[in-house]
Amino acid sequence: MTMLRDPSVKYNAFPQVPLTTREWPGRVTTKAPIWLSTDMRDGNQALIDPMDAEKKARFFDLLCRIGLKEIEVGFPSAGATEYDFISGLVRDGRIPDDVTPQVLTQSRADLIRTSFDSLAGAKTAIVHVYNAVAPAWRKIVFGMDKADIKQIAIDGAKQLRDNAARLPQTGWRFQYSPECFSTTELDFSIEVCEAVMDILQPTPDNPIILNLPATVEAATPNIYADQIEYFAKNLPHRDAAIISLHTHNDRGTGVAAAELGLLAGADRVEGCLFGNGERTGNTCLVTIALNMYTQGVDPGLDFSNIDEVIGVVEYCNQLPVHPRHPYGGELVYTAFSGSHQDAIKKGFAARERQNDERWEVPYLPIDPADLGRSYEAVIRVNSQSGKGGVAWVLEQDKGLKLPKKMQASFSHIVQALADETSRELGAEDIWHAFERAYLATDAKRFQLVDWSESHAGTDRIFAGKLTIDGATRSVSGRGNGLMSSVIAALAESGGPIMDIVDYSEHAIGQGSNVQAAAYVECRTADGKSLFGCGLDTDVATASVRAILSAANAA
Repeated sequence: MTMLRDPSVKYNAFPQVPLTTREWPGRVTTKAPIWLSTDMRDGNQALIDPMDAEKKARFFDLLCRIGLKEIEVGFPSAGATEYDFISGLVRDGRIPDDVTPQVLTQSRADLIRTSFDSLAGAKTAIVHVYNAVAPAWRKIVFGMDKADIKQIAIDGAKQLRDNAARLPQTGWRFQYSPECFSTTELDFSIEVCEAVMDILQPTPDNPIILNLPATVEAATPNIYADQIEYFAKNLPHRDAAIISLHTHNDRGTGVAAAELGLLAGADRVEGCLFGNGERTGNTCLVTIALNMYTQGVDPGLDFSNIDEVIGVVEYCNQLPVHPRHPYGGELVYTAFSGSHQDAIKKGFAARERQNDERWEVPYLPIDPADLGRSYEAVIRVNSQSGKGGVAWVLEQDKGLKLPKKMQASFSHIVQALADETSRELGAEDIWHAFERAYLATDAKRFQLVDWSESHAGTDRIFAGKLTIDGATRSVSGRGNGLMSSVIAALAESGGPIMDIVDYSEHAIGQGSNVQAAAYVECRTADGKSLFGCGLDTDVATASVRAILSAANAA
């Protein structure tokens, strides 16, 4: 079978929502929602090898450290492993006072009772009941009509009410999900939720959580936002309900759907760290939270050490976080392209000059340091890289601040090395290439042994001992400055005839470990540009070495 030329004969376009006026497009997110992690339930049931008790405990502790206050800890009626872990959290006092555990159950009396028993004795707890309400499920899976489906929800609500009364020592809260909400008739979803509310009698002080899942993402995010706004506007006793979102990523827009759903009036977001979950996954809590952060909104979740979070998630899920995953991926703050590298380098330089707290660096929507990442990996070098990237690596790794023309010249050397090796070049590769080109003395024509300087009127006289072509020789030269006298000495000793075009210097390090870096651009009689660099604890010696470095490049 191949893809259809006319897919409309097999697939229907998703219908529009009958929302005559929509308010969500004009709204702006100004505060974080209530967060619920479903990593230990929805995420766990999607793993090839579900987490054992040790992994679940580690994941739970991580979620608490990050700042999650509501955590769906499992599906206790699924079996003894789940039940024992959840009841153990309560029995061992592992649940912080400000964290509310949540468990999921189908709308069946025996399963609901087991779910309550697993959390008996907790300070507070949420029991989450669901049943599928969408037409495809009614017709294909259950063979039931709307009245039958609604009765399942009503019976589940009664079980919630009665079991909470049976175990009054815990502060019970209730959540109901009309599963497959996003593909269900909106008015029927409202009708079922209203029937559940009639049984549980929520109030503004003790609201019910109504979770509206895009169990299978079937439309564009704006449609989901319309559904949420329609639901919120037409639900009786809206003030007695917390509207929660649970978006999946079948169309690749789970994050966008949740963000627009919040604009449409929702109060809460369910999801997993880095988007784990059934099929293509749940919405990614890390992405949504840090999207808010980059807009100046405190998400209430702490990812200051995002690599630690990734380490625990990868260990517990036995799944890698993709290198390109937003905010957390290994490569998301890395630029290989020359133009990108140049813009990033200039952005950091501008921040340093202006000492401005506002973040404005091209290509980087967030400061990696806020997430515990260093700047060392922001720019990495391969055959696509340019002078800015090479210069950045040298500056970050060795403190060298190459002049622009020298950056361009050295980048050709690095690019040739990258082409030759057909791989990414690390900081050590680039440093060795720089040493070979400008600093190494072995096999170079001119090598400094010793030198001194004297004055004759307005002239300065350089007297040096150099190794020239392997033989040690004494040389001297006269000029109006130190560097011109060195150039004169070289010319009189068979070296190249050069003029100085540009010179710069700077310090590397601080205190007793300070070193001078000197850079020089010279031009030969035939117009060729030569670049040199010298390093020394004495700035004058560094400048002499820079001239010899340029002469060796001839």
